[in-house]
Amino acid sequence: MFDGRQSGHLNAVMLVYPPGVYRVDDDTELLIEVMRRGGYARDRQVLDIGTGSGALAIAAARGGAASVTAVDLSLRSVVATWLNSRLHAVRVAVRRGDLFEPVAGRRFDLVVANPPYVPAASEVLPRHRIARSWDAGPDGRTLLDRICAEVADFLTPEGTVLVVHSEVCGTARTLEVLTATGLRAQVLARASVPFGPVLMARAPMLESRGMINPGQRIEKLVVVGARHA
Repeated sequence: MFDGRQSGHLNAVMLVYPPGVYRVDDDTELLIEVMRRGGYARDRQVLDIGTGSGALAIAAARGGAASVTAVDLSLRSVVATWLNSRLHAVRVAVRRGDLFEPVAGRRFDLVVANPPYVPAASEVLPRHRIARSWDAGPDGRTLLDRICAEVADFLTPEGTVLVVHSEVCGTARTLEVLTATGLRAQVLARASVPFGPVLMARAPMLESRGMINPGQRIEKLVVVGARHA
């Protein structure tokens, strides 16, 4: 496991971001760095869930993946990923749909995910605003729990899942849900980063819920990896 700020080497990768599409940030770069250092994508069939701009999918392809499939519910994200993959001359099959639905019946050697994980005031997930890229229900786990509960059925016997999120929404819970499906899960990386604008605006709400300490304005990102036991 490594701890610290990521290298930022992907900042040189130019991506197109239509309005409403999540931009590469510290969480994306941390997951890419874990994937790169571990050689997780090389010669693997890779699935990127909630692809956004396609940054993870492109990184997997550049990391030597045998094939890459990217899925997102947002039409704008699907278009952005299709365009960005072609701008960077890598092959990515892009599918529109809800999490694993577009790849039902398939299995992958590597599944990567940077899902929405910011706790929100409401249980209702936004559908047509940029907030859909981060809002994830009152505990931040609406999509995280679904991914962790379902991913085992989409992994090959030697397959691995890598998921990144903030410790604000509970690392122990991620490990618990993955383990309950028969996977062996562990934290692979951590990085401490200042609150971004969204968390900063919601800090009073998170403090009132006991999800952060009073005055806390630094969050710890984690990458959790899991594979069949």
